[in-house]
Amino acid sequence: MDREQEEMQFLSFVGIPKESCKVIFTWRKIFTQITLALIVPLAFVFLLHIEVSDVLFSKIIHNEIQLDETRPETPRYNRISSVLSKELAVYWLFQALYFTALLVFSLLSTSAVVYTIACIYTGREVTFGKVMSVVPKVWRRLMVTFLCIFVAMFVYNVVALVILVTCMIFVGDTNFAVPIFILVGIAYLVGFVYMTMVWQLASVVSVLEEDYGIKAMKKSKDLIKGKMGVSMIIFFVLNVSFYLIRIAFARLVVRGRSAATLGRSGYGALCFLLLSILMLFGLVVQTVIYFVCKSYHHENIDKSALSDHLEVYLGDYVPLKSKDVQLEQYDV
Repeated sequence: MDREQEEMQFLSFVGIPKESCKVIFTWRKIFTQITLALIVPLAFVFLLHIEVSDVLFSKIIHNEIQLDETRPETPRYNRISSVLSKELAVYWLFQALYFTALLVFSLLSTSAVVYTIACIYTGREVTFGKVMSVVPKVWRRLMVTFLCIFVAMFVYNVVALVILVTCMIFVGDTNFAVPIFILVGIAYLVGFVYMTMVWQLASVVSVLEEDYGIKAMKKSKDLIKGKMGVSMIIFFVLNVSFYLIRIAFARLVVRGRSAATLGRSGYGALCFLLLSILMLFGLVVQTVIYFVCKSYHHENIDKSALSDHLEVYLGDYVPLKSKDVQLEQYDV
């Protein structure tokens, strides 16, 4: 990151992705190592979940239909019921294992990328060995932040569901139903993208500053102010790209029964490659946006102080101090 801190604030919708690509290609060795060690397994776990869940869920639906069509208290009914119970147990066990693996690799990937970019920004020497020794010391802070945003997202979705049900009750049979549902959908999408921004910037704050959890979320919300439009567009594009890859994998690989095995394998490999690249790019982008927001608020990062605190991660963990990394105001 050759740009001076005060210049970061002028990066636009095009400039931020361009700067992110420049960072990745300039230090492609370390990012390739991080990708192979952490992001590739993360992408694999995500796509594997789609494939396995579809198979297990299809079997459950099939057996539930068979159970409904079978007379109760018969040997066949009891046999199907027993099989269904086992399949449900396997399904929920798999879901638990999936979310555990997803959480672990997500936290480790975020820690590794954010720490690496911070080292690059401060001109510190960074190696894959150093990064891997640091990430286990940071993930607990990220875990607290993740749990807080998870609760916030849960509440947000519950409120959205209540609003949707209320609209269905009061305007479901009127001429205003469609416009109202469209407005509710747009509002939900905007709110979802905004909370995604808060979540991802809060992850960067949790690594580079002393705040984590709810405090990191509040700090993230304050940082976004002023760069709301650019950030929302970028995160919206990233989210759309993510879901397009997910939909493509589900349709072309998971449910592409008519396609040849070789064709499905090719589509699967392509989706896997694109998802891995997108995950790395997204993590780099969210860190660059953090520095852009800092610059916009005229908070000039003391590189030497940040470098000293990054060194602390290599020893016993000590929380970062706001007065050192929170940054000093500079004049413009």
